[in-house]
Amino acid sequence: MITVSKEDYLKAILEAEGEGETVISATLAHWLKVSPPAVTMAVRRLTKDGLVRVNADGRVRLTAAGRRIARKLTERHHLIERMLTEIFGMAWYQVHDEAERLEHAVSPAFESRLVAKLGRGRPCPHGNLSEMESPASRRRRGLMLLSEAEPGPNYVVSGIYERDRNLLEFLEARGVRPGTRLNLLERNYDKTFSIKAGSRPIVLGRAAAERIWLWRPPLHSL
Repeated sequence: MITVSKEDYLKAILEAEGEGETVISATLAHWLKVSPPAVTMAVRRLTKDGLVRVNADGRVRLTAAGRRIARKLTERHHLIERMLTEIFGMAWYQVHDEAERLEHAVSPAFESRLVAKLGRGRPCPHGNLSEMESPASRRRRGLMLLSEAEPGPNYVVSGIYERDRNLLEFLEARGVRPGTRLNLLERNYDKTFSIKAGSRPIVLGRAAAERIWLWRPPLHSL
């Protein structure tokens, strides 16, 4: 039986991989805000169920069965976020927390109605695709993290990692959201980044810059 707790662990592993993290027990304790002994017990149960495996170096990996469950839950989360913004008009920086609460309660029948209403393939309100891309996959699509970009004009915010509500509110207050055009003015000596979103100059720390994906549209489309 796949419980809510097991689903949360599987989804956390997939999400952490999507953010480029090496998933070990400490990673899951931090992401799920649980104690290390609780993670040890949960990983042991998931391993017994054939949903994860633990490498010799301690890295926790999803099996094919575990990945299917995690992807299904991630897709449902994505649909709920879109429902909250596209149908109910909820602010983009609020919907992640709501979707976390609702994703376990959505029935297959209601999920099918959401797909019929919203369609598939569109990004979530944070600009991210439902299949939980890896950083390497995003780079193959021509995206780059703000922390990796060279100073210059005409960047567009493609997506923002959504798990940190405080970061999302911080960026919203400064006019930085998916679709925002910005200029990267300078990579500063203190590892901050001076940007300009619209007419507003902003300084972001590295922690924020590592969570914002950018792309540069072709010059003829500007």
